Amino acid sequence: MLMVLPFAAAGIVLETRWWAVNEPRVAIWTVGLSLLFALVAWKTRSATPAAAIVGAAITASLMFSTTTVPYQPWRTALVPVLMLLLLTSLATRMGCGGPDRGGPDRRGKERLGTAELRQGRVASQVAANLGIAALVSNDLVQSWLLDKTLLSHLATLAPTLLFAIGLAALAEAAADTVSSEVGQVLSLLQGSRPRMITTLRTVEPGTDGALSLKGTLAGVAAAAIVAGAGAWALQGGREMFWIAAAGGVFGLFFDSLLGATLERRSWLNNDAVNFLSTASAAAFALAMLAVLLHSGLR
Repeated sequence: MLMVLPFAAAGIVLETRWWAVNEPRVAIWTVGLSLLFALVAWKTRSATPAAAIVGAAITASLMFSTTTVPYQPWRTALVPVLMLLLLTSLATRMGCGGPDRGGPDRRGKERLGTAELRQGRVASQVAANLGIAALVSNDLVQSWLLDKTLLSHLATLAPTLLFAIGLAALAEAAADTVSSEVGQVLSLLQGSRPRMITTLRTVEPGTDGALSLKGTLAGVAAAAIVAGAGAWALQGGREMFWIAAAGGVFGLFFDSLLGATLERRSWLNNDAVNFLSTASAAAFALAMLAVLLHSGLR
């Protein structure tokens, strides 16, 4: 929270002021849609009021960072953020209707510790899942990346591709939640057990670091959907899609590895694991982008 919120809030204030003077429509649409996003998340019980406010701030930050002229709201990071919200909301509600509705009883998931909080995600969870995307998409951070890394020529070749780094973090956040929720529900329904990523031994559903085949495939699909939505919205082409999707999948497995090691030893909590996993997705995408540029990006 301390890393994400002050940075995002300062950027929003400066961006809103600048756009309000130069192009008021951008400021109005960005702030208005971000607040609407927060209201929907709160009313659907996907987030607590505080979490909804944090989500609105991060969404506005991402939208400002991906604004182009002529302005079109659907050509910003709002699209992948909304896709992430939709996928994770559906996944967390999956199978909580009880056996009469085709799913396990919610109490069964609660006993295993796999059920989402009834009031939705809290502020720290939102910051942990979306914070890295906002940080690496910020104009100052991206300028530093262009000046100080192997991406110095990207600004003239394909500047939009730099947003693949933030998009990879969003893809990982979707992949992690969908993989976990779908895998746990299917394990409860089918009586199967996932396997630890480190030992491949079978464990109880909901165990930190456990993976199931179907849950993993669902996570990969979620990463691809968010990456595809972002690549379309930001007009980044196939390169952006593959970089973001690959980063999201890498982060998904990195999340399980952290869960099986540091989280199980109580060295990290779940929010810290999620934050580091989205950071790993962004770092992997950055490495892929550097390799792509070095190999001759056209």
